[in-house]
Amino acid sequence: MMRTVDEHADAVQPRPEITRLPRYRPGKPVIARPGLEGFKLSSNESPFDPLPAVQEAIRLADRPNVYPDPSASPLRERLAEMLRIRPSNIVAGAGSLAVLNDVLQVFAGRRPDGTADEVVYAWRSFESYPISIGQTGAHGVPVALRPDMTHDLEGMLAAVTERTRVMILCTPNNPTGPALGHAEVKDFLLRLPSHVLVVIDEAYVEYVRGDDRLDAMALHREFGNVLVLRTFSKAHGLAGLRVGYAIARERVIKHLDAVAVPFSVSQAGQMAAIASLDALPDVLERVERTVQEREWFRAELSSAGLRIPEAQGNFVWLPWGERSAEFTALCNAQAVAVRQFAAEGVRVSIGLREAHLRVLGIVRDLTASNRKE
Repeated sequence: MMRTVDEHADAVQPRPEITRLPRYRPGKPVIARPGLEGFKLSSNESPFDPLPAVQEAIRLADRPNVYPDPSASPLRERLAEMLRIRPSNIVAGAGSLAVLNDVLQVFAGRRPDGTADEVVYAWRSFESYPISIGQTGAHGVPVALRPDMTHDLEGMLAAVTERTRVMILCTPNNPTGPALGHAEVKDFLLRLPSHVLVVIDEAYVEYVRGDDRLDAMALHREFGNVLVLRTFSKAHGLAGLRVGYAIARERVIKHLDAVAVPFSVSQAGQMAAIASLDALPDVLERVERTVQEREWFRAELSSAGLRIPEAQGNFVWLPWGERSAEFTALCNAQAVAVRQFAAEGVRVSIGLREAHLRVLGIVRDLTASNRKE
């Protein structure tokens, strides 16, 4: 008997580890409500449009029939000039997540004898980590955050075995907010086996304030097993153009070059990123406005009765626990999209004051009802 088309499709099976992967859940869009302006605070996007010079660069790059530079050489040269390193210390890709996927593909996976390499990371952290690790065939080793929502570096060190190949440090940690300090990370690196590649994921680095800020470039110069991951999606406001990059020693980057997808960074993305670097003071002025709004919002949330962890990204973490779904539903009813993480908490991106005032009204109503109960 002839097989049906669906039966043929069912016969095509993926690698077993692919079927076990969790699914990425993007921040949901705003649910429109009559009479209310909608605010999307669910994806950590910049509330600002690209700078005029960046918009002009995007317009000039509008030649979709022409391939971009295959390895984003102009962008890598501009970054190298700014960071005072060689272009050969940089690899670019379609967002920092794409670069991370290449890093994990190259340095972690399944060995010829069938054993899986291990990748250690903090949890809760960026939702894509388990997916990116699992698709390589490697085994993810999550280490729970401390009660204050910071990385448990001692616990992460204790999790290292002879099979550990990669360690991911997300700083500031998404979605909880705290950032790692320079002294603690340097001490951590001094005690970590040198064969473990340490990925310092700095998607939100521009927003970090306070004492003992992590200097990842100094650590890159001092430790040959450090790779720094950065993006143009957040502070530069180019999330839709997908531009990210990694910084590491040349002997690390050369392996990434071997698997990098040619032409992965579009011409518009390359030109916009360069224009944004050329206008860096204006970018950082916008970042400072976001930081000031973050500090005000966090203080207001705290005064409303919530215990908000340190916030060093362009977002804050609201530890609602079992009431996370209730709070998210109330925000949706008020045309505000936020990002719920199961029954743990809710991440709220920093946007405009009008959006935060609306969220604060919901928070105050909920905390008031808690006191009555």
